Amino acid sequence: MPIVSRFLGITIVMFYADHQPPHFHARYGAAEVLVEIDSGLVQGAFPPRALRLVLEWRNLHLKELQEDWQRCQDQEPLIPIAPLE
Repeated sequence: MPIVSRFLGITIVMFYADHQPPHFHARYGAAEVLVEIDSGLVQGAFPPRALRLVLEWRNLHLKELQEDWQRCQDQEPLIPIAPLE
């Protein structure tokens, strides 16, 4: 489970050769959501403030997320993405 980014207690991960559509997983404590990279569609439950932060981060790093998704599919090392500040 490669870690893409960490910020404010939130961990963003991607899994190698994961299912479509392109997505990442966000974890905050015991909560976890799956976020589609292109659409921003969220599956799972997350505290509202933490979810807003994850979606803001996604909007800021959309191109980098798409690139890391492709790297995962190609079994290549991921490039860390800057945290939300």
